[in-house]
Amino acid sequence: MSHEIVTVAEMYAADRYAADHGTPSLTLMENAGRTVVEEIARIWRPRRTLVLCGPGNNGGDGFVVARLLTARGWDVRVALLGRRENLKGDAVRMAAQWTGRIEPLSPSLLDEAELVVDALFGAGLQRPLEGIARDTVLALNISKVPVVAVDMPSGVHGDFGRALDDVCVKADVTVTFFRRKPAHVLMPGRLKCGRIIVTQIGIPDAALEVINPKIFANEPALWGSDFPRPDPLGHKYARGHALIVSGPAQATGAARLAARGALRIGAGLVSVASPLDAVAINAAQLTAIMVKPFNGANGLAGILQDKRFNAVVIGPGCGVGQGTRELVTAVLKSGATTVLDADALTSFAHDTQALFHLLRPSTVLTPHEGEFERLFPGLLAHSQSRIDAVRDAASAAKCIVLLKGPDTAIAGPDGRVCISTNAPPTLATAGSGDVLAGFIAGLLAQGMDTFQAAAAAAWLHGEAAAHFGPGLISEDLPEQLPARLRQLYEDR
Repeated sequence: MSHEIVTVAEMYAADRYAADHGTPSLTLMENAGRTVVEEIARIWRPRRTLVLCGPGNNGGDGFVVARLLTARGWDVRVALLGRRENLKGDAVRMAAQWTGRIEPLSPSLLDEAELVVDALFGAGLQRPLEGIARDTVLALNISKVPVVAVDMPSGVHGDFGRALDDVCVKADVTVTFFRRKPAHVLMPGRLKCGRIIVTQIGIPDAALEVINPKIFANEPALWGSDFPRPDPLGHKYARGHALIVSGPAQATGAARLAARGALRIGAGLVSVASPLDAVAINAAQLTAIMVKPFNGANGLAGILQDKRFNAVVIGPGCGVGQGTRELVTAVLKSGATTVLDADALTSFAHDTQALFHLLRPSTVLTPHEGEFERLFPGLLAHSQSRIDAVRDAASAAKCIVLLKGPDTAIAGPDGRVCISTNAPPTLATAGSGDVLAGFIAGLLAQGMDTFQAAAAAAWLHGEAAAHFGPGLISEDLPEQLPARLRQLYEDR
């Protein structure tokens, strides 16, 4: 599955590109319906099937599906939203090729259906479902009939990743075309899609050069070619030295989790910078990871005069307040590539501009939604989508912003955004974000680009959790990395 994600407008542009280069829109519609039928026949045996057709091109796809399923011997009924004479464009011609009865859309038609094809509305829907369409979708969702959505479950906006109100189809399978759309990777839209299948309908890949998408699914195809691998002639010093700043004696665990993550992902050396009161406890807990004592911001700045420390994590367990602000300032002024997490972010909640003034393009911010709100008040709530919010945040901060969640979004100041789709719910456990910060720092220490490092770390974080399964705690995540890295090296 290709990693580019195209917006609704970009998909329209791709359709136009195909038409301009010899594939008429009617052929694209025929191909779309044919691929839906092929996927249906791959999953189910012939059964009583109800095709719900809308008034636009999605409905035209539905008429193709109905005709081709009937040709395969399936028992098919077609229900149309609105009047046949109100159909537009290619949908008119596809409806004309359907020789069966066209019934008015009604929830009662669901009673005898064993499979429903949802071709009411596609990704470009601009208004909430209403009237008989809304009633039918509500009835469909409480039925036990399996549903195949054409392009997008009806009611879900293709760019926003959510229903325009509280009603949309809950599909078992969604068949979309050319490339995935934002709603196929964003929550909660992704959950409404069920299994997502992307089919090719005749749009040349060269269309991507014209539309130039800036949104991507976070998968190895995006960053795998830049992922660091051990050099047979290399040594540990060539793989960087990550420094993790510890909190005080009562809050040291978070730093050790990050440090373990940085070491496991391949940093040649990892040290924990420890306040004096925490040296003994950190030293007692660490073996392969070194401890560097420091006293206050000046002491930390002194450690960072050694430029071999080329990647730093600060924030986990550091505490919220002026002391942490001073430590963050010392780190950012050192020039080391930096991951700011947790308390390093919240400590600047009342003076975000002071933080933004210090940030550099080589900085990675890793907020969860609460921390994101403190740094960028109102941005998430007032944005049309999570993609817009994280993109605007990266533009304002002029660095990489990784917004954690079940659909972790990573943005750069150049407008690129990638969305992770592999994070299981078991990652919602104390300390998992600290490990993620360490993963990022470990890749940064090895010289990986900041956007790529954040994306690769987030993907591996999700893979590690998914392969461990139920009962995950944060300490388990680094120990899952060797097998995941081995597979990544073999696949590339």
